[in-house]
Amino acid sequence: EDEEIVAEIMRRRFFPALITHKAWEGFHFAGHEIRITEATDCYGAVVWPSALVLCYFLETNSKQYNLVDKNVIEIGAGTGLVSIVASLLGALVTATDLPELLGNLHHNVLQNTKLKCKHQPCVKELSWGIDLEKNFPKPSCHFDYILAADVVYHHPFLDELLLTFDHLCRNDTVILWAMKFRLEKENQFVGRFQTLFDLEVISDFPSLNITLYKAMRKGRMKA
Repeated sequence: EDEEIVAEIMRRRFFPALITHKAWEGFHFAGHEIRITEATDCYGAVVWPSALVLCYFLETNSKQYNLVDKNVIEIGAGTGLVSIVASLLGALVTATDLPELLGNLHHNVLQNTKLKCKHQPCVKELSWGIDLEKNFPKPSCHFDYILAADVVYHHPFLDELLLTFDHLCRNDTVILWAMKFRLEKENQFVGRFQTLFDLEVISDFPSLNITLYKAMRKGRMKA
């Protein structure tokens, strides 16, 4: 079953028939053809399999996790694929990442959502753990969903990542997080995450080494 679903997810990706001056990949999600411009000089400008897993889940579980008119933030949005799919599914999306990735992220988001979505998504800088209250003040920022795909990888900012999850999450916020397991240090992050959040596995793909989690603030998990 795992291999069948993974094959279906990977079939959502397509490549240009002709080589162009700009590298891009195509995807079919939410009834649309999505074209993503990539870069090869940084981790955040490539579409990783965890993003496809999360997009597929959002599309195929749109009744249980109805995003229409919901406030959604994606952290570590990278190329923007997950944010684009959430927007096409009717959400009011804020796509965030580091300053150096915002140009490509904004290009992809605009190219794939303009005149196609109920709510035009916005792109915003978010450096984990930095100026959180200034840029995302708790009195005025309420997110129904936090989306994250492959945000835990080999980098020194796991403390800041946990702080960011904690700041953005209210008691009724649902976190949907796709994680690829790689190195032990990063894998230990799951245990630390569970000190603040109730965690539930909602999909598991052993062939990709990817797990999809649902999380809510500790003690507030909804059925």
